[in-house]
Amino acid sequence: MITAAAAIRTFIAGHTLDDYQADLMLRSAVERQFEILGEALARALRLDAGLQTRLPASRGAIDFRNVIAHEYDALSAATVWDIARNELPVLAGDAAAELARLDELLA
Repeated sequence: MITAAAAIRTFIAGHTLDDYQADLMLRSAVERQFEILGEALARALRLDAGLQTRLPASRGAIDFRNVIAHEYDALSAATVWDIARNELPVLAGDAAAELARLDELLA
């Protein structure tokens, strides 16, 4: 999940929404990483239901993955861009904090 989030941030760095809308390869790459991110979270929640409390945006990320995978024809580039720019950093930060917490528990 953290790798996918980092990839999305790298892919969109230095780009505008107009760039994103005009570049099919960029949109495809970002959407694929969101699919990976959502699937990783879904698997993690199956292993630890309490993770949803510690990562409050996880359910939304999983739902967003399902929209990308199954309702892609209704998905707007502006929505993906907004989530990548505004919501993903919060989820990625929470996930990094959760990993640090787990590292401390395992140490």
